[in-house]
Amino acid sequence: MSFSTTLVSPIHLADAASPCGTNDGISCDLAWRLTHNETVSDLATVLVGRPLSILVLVVGGLAIRWLAARLIARMIARIASGPLNERRQVRARTMGSLVLSIATTVIVFVVSLMVIDELGYSIGPIIASAGVVGLAIGFGAQSLVKDYISGMFMIFEDQYGVGDSVDLGTATGTIEAVGLRVTRLRDVHGTVWYVRNGEILRVGNMSQSWARTVLDVPVGYDADLDHVRSVLRSVAHEVWEDPMFVGAVIEEPEVWGVEALAGDVVTVRVTLKTAPGEKARVARAMRERIKARFDIEGIVMPHLGARPFGPPPTS
Repeated sequence: MSFSTTLVSPIHLADAASPCGTNDGISCDLAWRLTHNETVSDLATVLVGRPLSILVLVVGGLAIRWLAARLIARMIARIASGPLNERRQVRARTMGSLVLSIATTVIVFVVSLMVIDELGYSIGPIIASAGVVGLAIGFGAQSLVKDYISGMFMIFEDQYGVGDSVDLGTATGTIEAVGLRVTRLRDVHGTVWYVRNGEILRVGNMSQSWARTVLDVPVGYDADLDHVRSVLRSVAHEVWEDPMFVGAVIEEPEVWGVEALAGDVVTVRVTLKTAPGEKARVARAMRERIKARFDIEGIVMPHLGARPFGPPPTS
């Protein structure tokens, strides 16, 4: 009995005297069991244990980021399928890039905190400092935060996309780029406008689904309105059936009739439902053909004191 106690006791004493703490890992325990040397155990922790743990954390973070990218790509592919494929794909790619950026930032932040903790530093003060800094940035850069939040909602809600003709209130033109902070568009004169997303209070999109070409045609009081309507209907029908405008005019044009009476001018309105982006081309063709047909039919358009016929003025 005494002999047995003598054999077991050194092992227990060696285990009790182990310098390895709970955070030193298996490498320290293994080195201590093999050598019973405190210096070797510390070196094993510093040179093997911690680098290996950090490597595992980094590889694990990369694996999680890869898995997140695969899941996001699969989600984006599902969203992009279906009607309006091209537009849906552009929007889906933008959303995918945004979500992946957010996921990458979160993963890097969490892995960094775990690595710092593995190195033996307390992460409590770091988290507290990050919260204070974030609060200070939030108060000091409210307009920037507002721009980013507005940009995220604009992208998710698909208010507009690259190539759309829009009226943003502060600027009107064709969208060239949509970012989280600013939207870039170019007007008809070639001027490039950079509009902060937080300043956009309303969006008029002329490129979603369909557009409408509205022409107000002025004629004299002595004109035969039945004849005028017949001519306008004939010209619009010719444009609709013209091979050059297949797909541009998507419904049978309509002559709505007399829109206004002013002075010695009677305004007759004709409308054509067009594909997005085709409104201006159809309007130019209609003006040219109306002028040519009126000359043939002997319909006189007022010259002085009349507004040039075209789309109605916007307020």
